[in-house]
Amino acid sequence: MAQRGIGVIAPFDLALERELWRWVPMEVSLHLARTPYEPVPVSMEMAQLVSDSRHLAAATRDVLHVEPEVVAYLCSSGSFVNGVDYERSLVKAICDAGAPDAVTTSGALAEVLQQLDLTRVSVLTPYVGDLTEKLHDFLTELGVKTVSSDHLGLGGGIWKVSYRTIAEHILAADHSDAEAIFVSCTNLPTYDLIEPLETALGKPVFTANQLTMWACLKRMGLPIVGPGKWLREVS
Repeated sequence: MAQRGIGVIAPFDLALERELWRWVPMEVSLHLARTPYEPVPVSMEMAQLVSDSRHLAAATRDVLHVEPEVVAYLCSSGSFVNGVDYERSLVKAICDAGAPDAVTTSGALAEVLQQLDLTRVSVLTPYVGDLTEKLHDFLTELGVKTVSSDHLGLGGGIWKVSYRTIAEHILAADHSDAEAIFVSCTNLPTYDLIEPLETALGKPVFTANQLTMWACLKRMGLPIVGPGKWLREVS
């Protein structure tokens, strides 16, 4: 079986590579590049710094020699912080740097909300309040209403949050009017929570890494592996 590649541009603080690999079939290899280290806490400032299109272009060039079929900017906050038009400009920057195709985490969120025709969601983020508000703004631009929201207020160490804490907050963030829940941040561990929480809540639970890998594999004509009932519907 021939290997097929996805280029992944991750923020410098990503610690969940192992979770990423769980989302892709055996023949797919992930080729990671990172944005430069920025000595600031997870914040609005960091989201702006890690989404600099020059850094994304440089990281794209770093993975092109292994011939990925698509390059993903794997970062929720960096791809929503400046709104919908800026998210599109990041996709363009990656393609202009030579990628055959490109996706971002927030672009993948927009895609699935549109494909499933969802207009009301609940959100959970690990961020501070003002950065979480930027996610609400991004969703508003997409014509999607945030009916409830919770955030953990963390400035770092997001990958260390326990599944139990995350599950409790997802359950708390849910709202009867929400058609789905989006759990933001590619550095927040969620893989093993998705199936039990979808069963408990009776609605889709979207997570950042899941959406990003789904969007990549869709462009490659491959089915995603891993939890999420909605994946069967849209694949």
